[in-house]
Amino acid sequence: MKMGIWETLALAVALGMDAFSVALGIGSSGTSLRGSIRLSFHFGLFQFTMPIIGWLLGRNLVGVIQRYDHWVVFLLLEGIGAKMIYEAFKTEDEEKPARDRTRGWTLILLSIATSVDALGAGVGMGILGTNLLVPCAIIGLVAATMSMAGVRIGYHLSSLFGRRMEVLGGMVLIGLGFKMLFTV
Repeated sequence: MKMGIWETLALAVALGMDAFSVALGIGSSGTSLRGSIRLSFHFGLFQFTMPIIGWLLGRNLVGVIQRYDHWVVFLLLEGIGAKMIYEAFKTEDEEKPARDRTRGWTLILLSIATSVDALGAGVGMGILGTNLLVPCAIIGLVAATMSMAGVRIGYHLSSLFGRRMEVLGGMVLIGLGFKMLFTV
């Protein structure tokens, strides 16, 4: 099954919401232009790589669940979307770390945390037999762009909007899940 450009862009934006939200928070605590570029690059790279890993897992499972693939994709997207919405309403610790979060292990862990949803999307793409490179490149580029925008916007605005963006991202994933369920 081939994902159209609009579905791919919608998925990329939905997956980029976590990165955007985190970038808003980091930007609101202040970071340099170099830190913004570093963060955006890593978030985009991980968003590009995680669907590939998920795709490989999904391709290996295709023979087992082919009859139920649309349900698996639906459940994956619904679960990821619901998790994003749930996490948007969790209370945060108000204390902000003094160190630069765009460096070292903190950056890697943030990159992994913001791209776990892309792993699940990659599993779904593998199950559906979706072509890989173009959607992953779009997902990575959109995430990098959204991250850069998030850091720069967060620098000027409060991080209050981050939670709303994560809720919106979760709703988009849930909507894509229903679309996949009813169009397969």
